[in-house]
Amino acid sequence: MREFAVYTALRMLLFVATYAVIGGIGVLVWGQGTLLVSFLLAVVVSAVLSVKLLKRQRDAFALKVQRRAEAASSKMEERRSREDVD
Repeated sequence: MREFAVYTALRMLLFVATYAVIGGIGVLVWGQGTLLVSFLLAVVVSAVLSVKLLKRQRDAFALKVQRRAEAASSKMEERRSREDVD
């Protein structure tokens, strides 16, 4: 599932970049003790950003999952109809 790998990698990269920026600002302004707060803030900010920035990748992944589910459902219906005939 290439779409899943791309989306997950981009989501992780977005988190790491967000944490680097927020953590860097936190260390420069308040010192070393803000790393946990920076981490939690980066989780929230990257989640919000991913909704907007990664929409295309998320939609591609969802479409792939939907197509696989439809194919599996179609095969199941085909098997079920063959069982009914016998």
